[in-house]
Amino acid sequence: MTLTRRTLLQSGAAAALLPVLPAFAQDKPILAFVTNASADFWTIARRGTEKAQAELPDYQVEFIVPAESTPAEQRRIIDDLLARGVKGLAISPVNPDSATEILDKAAESAVLFTSDSDAPKSRRMVYIGTDNVAAGVQAGELMKEAMPNGGTAMLFVGTMDNANARERVEGIKKALEGGNITIVDVRTDEIDFVKARRNVEDTLTAYPDINMLVGLYSYNPPQIIEAVAAAGMNGKVIIIGFDEDVVTLRGIKEGNVYGTIVQQPFEFGYQSIMGMAKVIGGDASWIPENKLSIVPTKVINAANVAEFEKMMAEMLKA
Repeated sequence: MTLTRRTLLQSGAAAALLPVLPAFAQDKPILAFVTNASADFWTIARRGTEKAQAELPDYQVEFIVPAESTPAEQRRIIDDLLARGVKGLAISPVNPDSATEILDKAAESAVLFTSDSDAPKSRRMVYIGTDNVAAGVQAGELMKEAMPNGGTAMLFVGTMDNANARERVEGIKKALEGGNITIVDVRTDEIDFVKARRNVEDTLTAYPDINMLVGLYSYNPPQIIEAVAAAGMNGKVIIIGFDEDVVTLRGIKEGNVYGTIVQQPFEFGYQSIMGMAKVIGGDASWIPENKLSIVPTKVINAANVAEFEKMMAEMLKA
């Protein structure tokens, strides 16, 4: 999740289970994309699935946001989809290791992809998403650029159970190895926005001289920004983010955030749906030998944030 702006579809599971477009005839094969949480990051991925639906009129595309970010809720969703005869399932697993059994069950009767966070132990055909180690290296390089004289940093993320979180931390540590920036700790929040904010507040209290705060899931930077502002520490602590939450982008424009690493969730959604349709149609030749279809990331900072916001606005038009 790597997980962008404020929360999405917090009204609950009923809204989350709505298909991307108005209902299709039930005899159309179902292609489903299941997220790992309710966050605006996934709004962009939804737009990608909507584009794919427009190009695949013979399929029914569904975009499903779990009511809560737990393995149990994702299992319930998968069981429901299997009961309905889903033909293709792309998912960002909350806890890949614990999800192997249900994912393998899905792979017995449906084309199975992972996106955003991989489950390499499962029988998924391909992972479509970010190389999170490389993205972590980008974040680490951004940290060094922002703090050339070194200092201390705290990392914040939803859960270290997810491969994307572990890999981002791995990449950051790789980039910082032998340098003058020390990572104090990695604080997790179990994708609980209230806890995410409290983690930042506790850090600012326990480490009043901390130099840098780094948010690794989309909702973490906004929580950092708000907690830092409330503590009257704007300009006193450097903030680095992940993803394109509007609060994060505004923070860059206002000079309160140094920069953020952005993914391309639109491509996660679009490529996943189109790819599943290709496989169902008999073409799996596009899948790389290593079963990793990597979507590049890039750095957004003060120099390019306005251009990026304009592109995002166009992409998110209803």
